Amino acid sequence: MTSQTALQKPRKQVNRIAQYWALTKPRVTQLAVFCAVIGMFLATDDLPPWRLVVAATIGIWLLAGAAFAVNCLVEAEIDARMARTARRATAMGELSRRQTLVFSAIIGGAGMWVLYALVNPLTMWLTFVTFVGYAVVYTMILKPATPQNIVIGGLSGAMPPALGWAAIANDVPMQAWLLVLIIFVWTPPHFWALAMYRRDDYAKSGLPMLPITHGMQFTGFHVWLYSIALAATTMLPFAVHMSGLIYLVCAVALNVVFLRHAWRVHRHYSDLVARKAFTWSIIYLSLLFAALLVDHYLRF
Repeated sequence: MTSQTALQKPRKQVNRIAQYWALTKPRVTQLAVFCAVIGMFLATDDLPPWRLVVAATIGIWLLAGAAFAVNCLVEAEIDARMARTARRATAMGELSRRQTLVFSAIIGGAGMWVLYALVNPLTMWLTFVTFVGYAVVYTMILKPATPQNIVIGGLSGAMPPALGWAAIANDVPMQAWLLVLIIFVWTPPHFWALAMYRRDDYAKSGLPMLPITHGMQFTGFHVWLYSIALAATTMLPFAVHMSGLIYLVCAVALNVVFLRHAWRVHRHYSDLVARKAFTWSIIYLSLLFAALLVDHYLRF
């Protein structure tokens, strides 16, 4: 064996690990898990047990990654037609259907065990239902069937705060569902901004995305409408005394910026405007949930 051949083998192994890691869509998973962790801390007036937080975070992360791997498996042919996703290992055929399915089963099964054995059965079942909602109901049924796919299927993506809350409290009260509602209403303007500046990609994919089926003007208007609904929804934690003035001030400031981006998408569209709106929507959600956390502990 030559030295060059000896070096190629570990490089291939590292590349294969990176391919499996990419299947879990780590950037999306990070945001979902972050919202779940915020739910864990909001579920108690004191600091939650760190062992429970670590176990719940690992379990939720693993099941979320398994769901995204199934998404990559199901949409391999669609991904191959889109510039944004064409380099995924499943789209290029570098990971087979069997390899992807086995990987998803292993990490998903591990996640279920962690949640059942180290957290509580309620969290495991809620997370499993979320997995089915995303991997099966959204990916396999809704996404190829209706331009409202992201609205109807958004509930599965909105569940992380409830999962985190259940992990600590073994219950999902009204306050947890308010957090779910915020993410549910946030999802359409967030995703449609992406779909608008990636419209050519989605046209090639064959998926019935709103900018393709109903046009850019219609989509921009709905980004604006959902952004107004989002601003109203984010006032609910203060209205029900779940949060205080710190959160209220932060939420109002964040919504002013969000609405400005949405208005520009609606009335002064360009791909750059939509890209900025999409980027801000991710920052917005992170800061909004961080404000909830800061407010929660400073109030107590």
